[in-house]
Amino acid sequence: MTETTPREIDEQRAKVVDRYSGLARQALAGQGLAETSGPEDCLGATRYAPDETVPDTALRASLGCGNPLAVADIAAGETVLDLGSGGGLDVILSARRTGPAGKVYGLDASPDMLTLARANAQRAGVGNVEFLHGHIEDIPLRDGEVDVVISNCVVNLSADKPRVLAEAFRVLKPGGRLGITDILGDDGFDGPEKAAAERQAGCASGTITTSAYRDQLLTAGFTAITITSTHQVAAGLSSAIVQATKPVAPVSAEMP
Repeated sequence: MTETTPREIDEQRAKVVDRYSGLARQALAGQGLAETSGPEDCLGATRYAPDETVPDTALRASLGCGNPLAVADIAAGETVLDLGSGGGLDVILSARRTGPAGKVYGLDASPDMLTLARANAQRAGVGNVEFLHGHIEDIPLRDGEVDVVISNCVVNLSADKPRVLAEAFRVLKPGGRLGITDILGDDGFDGPEKAAAERQAGCASGTITTSAYRDQLLTAGFTAITITSTHQVAAGLSSAIVQATKPVAPVSAEMP
């Protein structure tokens, strides 16, 4: 397996930003993404309980593969970061869980998505949120700034997944939690069939297996890792819940 070059990473980032900016403009224009995006976007807000107080444009702009809030166990007063916050759905819902004493950051590389998310947060009446422009491989926050990192089907879009997980680890406080959903490939599923399934599911930068995901989390420094498959999104590809913890104290290199 060849290493992805910085140029290839930048090119992939540009493609993802361009695609999702177009989807954000559709949502801002009142157009439902499921009506326009085709079979490659067989994802959405279907994993959430109905919530009429969430702006319709936030629901329409969701292209997630699960509900990270169902596993992140967000508490009042905590600081949360949503990687690839899109139209702001998970930021809005997280902000209601943290309450006014907490803070929720939404990070996205698409200026159009940020415009959409800020408008949705204003409509929802949540004030304890801040949307940041940037890439999930280079999170614009200080070390140890957040209690919880969430993400909904976004890490698979990155051409440098180990760096994303390392950055998530960096910005978490000791004892902080990672609770994300993502798309993973089945063991032994490879070649043209895998590439076709990834195109169908919209996984622009390819998927990795459960074992590879676990290895990358361990390399980043996470412990208490659990990866649970939830449902199939395409042949050979499944949505999964990924949970992990940043240790309170550094893990000794001598530990097994």
